Amino acid sequence: MRYKEAGLDTIVLAEAEYGSGSSRDWAAKGPMLQGVKAVIAKSFERIRRSNLVAIGIIPLCSKAGEDADTLGLTDHEQYTVDLPSKASDIKRGQDVTVTTDNSKSFTCTIIFDTQV
Repeated sequence: MRYKEAGLDTIVLAEAEYGSGSSRDWAAKGPMLQGVKAVIAKSFERIRRSNLVAIGIIPLCSKAGEDADTLGLTDHEQYTVDLPSKASDIKRGQDVTVTTDNSKSFTCTIIFDTQV
């Protein structure tokens, strides 16, 4: 909550099957209330992914073989996700570049079930 109170958006770095076993009602609501704007994971549980999108959180899938450890991410970085400026330009399966404040850069895929 500290980041939300400071007006800073939050990104969650996660492992595989993000959201498995979560309560559906709070699966997306909890992160949204904490100011989460995107989740970067190896993979997502399908319902959780859909719930994230419905509440305005962007699910981003890391590339095969990449995760926070292999990329050397410590979770203390600030991130910029290079999204198109118009929502209509965001496409299902589109690759986007994520850059950290210490100049690390990597590619993730937007995981939407349908077109925007």
